[in-house]
Amino acid sequence: MNQGSMPELSWEAVDRLAAAVAAAGRRAGLPYVAVQSDLGDPKPMTDGNGHAYAESLPWVDAGAAYWRDRALALRSSFLLAARVFAEPIWFADGRLGSWRPTHSLDAIDCSRVTEEFGYTGAIIAPAHLAGGQVGAVVWVTTAPIDMPAIFAAHAAEMFTTALQFLAAHSELATRRRRLTPATLSPREAQCVRWAAAGKTNAEIAAILSLSVSTVRFHLRNAAEKLGAATRARLIQLATAMGFLGRHV
Repeated sequence: MNQGSMPELSWEAVDRLAAAVAAAGRRAGLPYVAVQSDLGDPKPMTDGNGHAYAESLPWVDAGAAYWRDRALALRSSFLLAARVFAEPIWFADGRLGSWRPTHSLDAIDCSRVTEEFGYTGAIIAPAHLAGGQVGAVVWVTTAPIDMPAIFAAHAAEMFTTALQFLAAHSELATRRRRLTPATLSPREAQCVRWAAAGKTNAEIAAILSLSVSTVRFHLRNAAEKLGAATRARLIQLATAMGFLGRHV
């Protein structure tokens, strides 16, 4: 393929992929959809204008504003499954599974999901992206559903569409953050340097005479500036950009 003829990735193209994600769920009988390109980011996934996709994509309780719950990614059994398994996942009858047996899903308790939330079936598409970033698309239904048949017929297409959407969004979001060259403050660079040396947040706090919450604040700011989703990625990017080679 001649790459020179390929159109430039745009927010309009990402919005079309978001619509394709929702349409794939409707075809499968899973009309409600939630999306997040970075499970480590407490802020909701937004379009090019900064509007949360959760406000436009259909969900079971349209007025719940679930995306405002910053701890959701830590509590949700579906998102835990997306963190530990990189292939399409189904939910039905209080348990999770995939196209093959896996102990990583067997260990996640979903026995009360239907009772607590009303979801009778779901397909989860994890997206393990570059730099250690993990995203997910979750489609659910509250109606009776033949999950084995639905999963066999639709999971592969849904997984591919979700991965394209989340990867494209992640790339454009990274470009948007990088419009201004990243610069770490001396304190941020100090914290990252000690993190690169293998120190915990508590140890860094003791070394620099700071509180643990202040260390977390500086590391979080540094990660946001460099576009890093994980501590390991933060250290990798800071090293590559020369921040850790300076006298801090």
